[in-house]
Amino acid sequence: MSQITPSLDPSTDLSPTAGLPASLPDHTQLPDSDGNFVKTFSEPPEGDLLTDCITPILQQLHPDGQYCLGRDCGIYWRMTEPSEPPERGAEAPDWFYVPDVPPKLNGEIRRSYVLWKEFVAPLIALEFVSGDGTEERDKTPKKGKFWVYERAIRVPFYGIYEVKKARVEVYQLVNGRYQLVPANERGHYPIEPLGVELGIWQGEYQTQEWPWLRWWDAQGNLLLTAEERLEQERQEKELAQQRAEQERQRAIKNNNVLSGWRSSYGR
Repeated sequence: MSQITPSLDPSTDLSPTAGLPASLPDHTQLPDSDGNFVKTFSEPPEGDLLTDCITPILQQLHPDGQYCLGRDCGIYWRMTEPSEPPERGAEAPDWFYVPDVPPKLNGEIRRSYVLWKEFVAPLIALEFVSGDGTEERDKTPKKGKFWVYERAIRVPFYGIYEVKKARVEVYQLVNGRYQLVPANERGHYPIEPLGVELGIWQGEYQTQEWPWLRWWDAQGNLLLTAEERLEQERQEKELAQQRAEQERQRAIKNNNVLSGWRSSYGR
């Protein structure tokens, strides 16, 4: 089973070679955008949903707050040739989580995640398919997303979510290669280091009805959004009030019956 803090092999495509600068750039010196924009209207709320539901779990796992979540942020995994733009050496998952790293660097918001400065790979990376899924499954050496996540960044869990097909594929890194994770009896995919499962939930979120990618706990209970938790608390409070009122009415009724019996017995 993968450990909670996967480590990147520092020798992977990162060793100094001729032409590389003596001091490698950090997140403040590398581009934080490749000029592309989000392709579908479902992607921003999907990222919101994943983050909202998993945050309480991450806060329990990291009471010191040492973790970071990225959304469409570049993960720089290699230095490019002088003739190439720097962002060619990065991949930007739609959503990813890195354990045991500070959310800020030297008090600054992260502009990107630079592996040669930190050497801690994300535990899980998720891609939201907007095309036919070819890009997300591309195994072309040193170029394809699948290859980069598997062979270079070495992300222990990689998920490919296809909203049009209402499905998600989850891969786990085993002996350096991705293996497809089978669904459990609930149709979910366990992410054991986090103690959660990934799966598809049909419903409405932010006014949109979709088969959303969501988290469940290891017992199969849906992890709720903050709004859903508040609604659940409201319903539980309302139910408790109803029960208290029923008990009060029952007590009044019993008291009336008892008073009537005493009156009859006294006569």
